[in-house]
Amino acid sequence: MRQSPPPIAYLLPTFFTAASIFSGFYAIALALKGSFDTAPWFIFLALIFDGLDGRVARLTNTASHFGVEFDSLADIVAFGVAPSLILYLYIGEVYGRIGIVVSALFIIFGAVRLARFNVTTARIEPSVFIGLPIPTAAIMIAIAILLFEHYRGFEEYKLFILPFALVLAILMVSNIRYPSFKKINFKTFHFIRFLIGFIIVAMGVFIYPIEGMAILAAGYLLYGPLRASFYMIRRLFYKA
Repeated sequence: MRQSPPPIAYLLPTFFTAASIFSGFYAIALALKGSFDTAPWFIFLALIFDGLDGRVARLTNTASHFGVEFDSLADIVAFGVAPSLILYLYIGEVYGRIGIVVSALFIIFGAVRLARFNVTTARIEPSVFIGLPIPTAAIMIAIAILLFEHYRGFEEYKLFILPFALVLAILMVSNIRYPSFKKINFKTFHFIRFLIGFIIVAMGVFIYPIEGMAILAAGYLLYGPLRASFYMIRRLFYKA
């Protein structure tokens, strides 16, 4: 007979979820102080904690409905409120109501994205995401700010972060499909090729952390629209 885990084991995934919320809050606190070269990194830290809580819950057999709901609330704080407020403080407030609307839409559409995800995954975990995942959108905002902070010579182009954030918000509530790495079949992987590729990518990110993560995130971001455009063109081609 399979034994249930001890009650204290349920605290472990909850701790990682709480750490994700704290990371998002601390990112906001740093942004309020004007530390825009540091605040976005705590969005990345929140992403790490967010990835750990579910995996720890599955490994310890402590997954629960409470954990799912708590994780969803943590996501809206760490990947909705935090990047939106950082965005507003960084460039949004310069453009008044436009900045307020764009920053607010990011949170609103992010909440819609999470609600839709919770409804569609109530019974089965999907192999693809419908719409851009909110953590990815938050990471893109963080990377954009880090790039402008790193390359101060392009500071005059910071205003383009606002339309970029609006595009991210629309992608979150779109029907464009993005790959989910939660159901990777490792049996079909060529382990040596995967390991070599992973090492090369990891070394690149280690040497150029901001630029490397920007390339990886941009590749994932563009995958959805490019894939959708490919299938749309192919469908039109076969109809013609």
